[in-house]
Amino acid sequence: MRILLSNDDGYFAPGLSILADTLAAFATITVVAPERDRSGASNSLTLDRPLAVRRASNGFYYVNGTPTDCVHLAVTGMLDQLPDVVISGINHGPNMGDDTVYSGTVAAATEGFLLGIPSLAVSLAAHGGDHYETAARVAAEMVKRFEQSPLAQPALLNINVPDVPYEQLRGVEVTRLGRRHKAEPVVKSMTPRGETVYWVGAAGSAQDAGAGTDFNAVARTLVSVTPLQIDLTHYSQVQGIRDWLA
Repeated sequence: MRILLSNDDGYFAPGLSILADTLAAFATITVVAPERDRSGASNSLTLDRPLAVRRASNGFYYVNGTPTDCVHLAVTGMLDQLPDVVISGINHGPNMGDDTVYSGTVAAATEGFLLGIPSLAVSLAAHGGDHYETAARVAAEMVKRFEQSPLAQPALLNINVPDVPYEQLRGVEVTRLGRRHKAEPVVKSMTPRGETVYWVGAAGSAQDAGAGTDFNAVARTLVSVTPLQIDLTHYSQVQGIRDWLA
């Protein structure tokens, strides 16, 4: 099995290294990741300049672009053979609810899916980063399931793993995305030169975290697996907009 790995934390991130080491036990791994942290890059492509690919001492390739750039470049021009699976992660921190709109981790997996390849976005759902091995083991189990029982069509799965030892996981739950409150206000500060600058505020707390959501599953020490789709059409409003424009 051939697996393409990427992330949004950068090619030097510990979650990426642990994931690559875990999967290398049974698969051929290629890593193409951003040269620096690109968290929050979403699905952006770099169109205003060429991209450079370099190779680190550990064999990982890194690109001076976004997570989406990395997967797009790898699949459409760099690799001699297409991967069987694309995995993005392991992200340092959760990607649940509204996070998925901004997440570079989810974006890298989305690009693989758009190119017709089963893709996983894997996140360690806490900011402590104590148990990357747990998330890596969960990812390996998912890949083996893909290999043993292929899906009828490519899937895009957003996976959030509680930051606990593997033995403390209580299972896996297929979930929907929850919702957060609006983000915290921007943080205003001054530079040494007297310029006013703003830092984007933290993500809001969970608003919709009821049964069946990714937030709820992780809070119950379950691995959350959310199937995602790309179609943004708001179907229930189609007729109303037709009537409004008539």
